[in-house]
Amino acid sequence: MSKVPMTAGSYANIVEEVKRLKSVDRPEVIRAIAEAREHGDLSENAEYHAARERQSFIEGRLAELEDKIARAEVIDVSKLSGDVVKFGATVTLADEDTDETTSYQIVGEDEADIKSQRLSVTSPLARALIGKSKGESVEVTTPRGAKSYEIIKVEFK
Repeated sequence: MSKVPMTAGSYANIVEEVKRLKSVDRPEVIRAIAEAREHGDLSENAEYHAARERQSFIEGRLAELEDKIARAEVIDVSKLSGDVVKFGATVTLADEDTDETTSYQIVGEDEADIKSQRLSVTSPLARALIGKSKGESVEVTTPRGAKSYEIIKVEFK
């Protein structure tokens, strides 16, 4: 069983979603199923089928989240330091072709959001960066071809 790396904030979000699913969504869907059953013939009862489908989704999501919690390896980024790129690092890169700079934080898969400059640890760029230091170059194969980046700065915030 492999560990799932995540930040403390992501872990807290998952725990909160589990609480909501168990305390709010699950009771609501149970009430909806009971109410729909009172309407009679279940074979042609759209509300009943929709509620059962919703229940199935909730139970599947709960199983998925509880599995992630069980396998979670919570990493407190504020306690990390150094100049080598690893999980939680915020890396400033310079495109070697255009000299354009960008920064990305390397986070768990569930936290990844490229618009927020949060890069999944399993992405090709993050995998190329892991273990490298300031001043090193990395080459990543992208859909548009190979790209080269130089690591300008490594920080842990």
